[in-house]
Amino acid sequence: MSALFALTAGMLSFFSPCIFPLVPAYVAHLTGTSVKDNKIQGRKWDIFTRSLAFIFGFSIIFVLMGATASFIGQFFTEYRTFIEKISGLLIIVFGLQMAGIFTFRFFMREKRWSLRKEKTKNIFSSMIIGMAFATGWTPCVGLTLSSILLLAGSTETMYNGMFLLWFYSLGLGIPFLIISLAITRSLRIVKNVNKWLPVLSVINGWIMVLLGVLLYTGQMQKISSLLSSYSIFSY
Repeated sequence: MSALFALTAGMLSFFSPCIFPLVPAYVAHLTGTSVKDNKIQGRKWDIFTRSLAFIFGFSIIFVLMGATASFIGQFFTEYRTFIEKISGLLIIVFGLQMAGIFTFRFFMREKRWSLRKEKTKNIFSSMIIGMAFATGWTPCVGLTLSSILLLAGSTETMYNGMFLLWFYSLGLGIPFLIISLAITRSLRIVKNVNKWLPVLSVINGWIMVLLGVLLYTGQMQKISSLLSSYSIFSY
């Protein structure tokens, strides 16, 4: 159940004002190509392989974050119920911020990787850019990522925390790969989806609120246990 939330959160993070409108710039930078005739110029194989390397790069960082959060949480096992309640409350606050109910300015601080020109464009450099991307903080992605990390910190083992962040990375990476290939044909898909981004941000916020409520009330563990016998999304 938690992994399903993480997967969904990753997808909604991709379709956020911080990420989705910049996908053409990301892809152009990874491949050293440019936007021309309303589409990304470049070989599809280069775009595919370097997008995969980019995804692999940010997945490494996210999974390590999950391992760290879960590892720290192991030292407070006897206070797990208390930690779950605090984490649940924080996730609810993050969700309400994303839904537009709260407008705390300190949540809006931004740290983003810059698109600097590099002489060499290859798979390795794409992976490094992906790692740099994962360490950046943007208001609409950072809150979702923080929520998943809080959830990872309340898991029973370090591997569970890593598993959650792997699903988050998967949710973020799959649509990135699909869109990166689609925009070699036309950028129209980006323009069409952009108008729905505010709605998707609100949906993401309320999903986080639901996640926080389930974690605070202890229902998350009960639901996960109930689904563990047959669901691939259980941890």
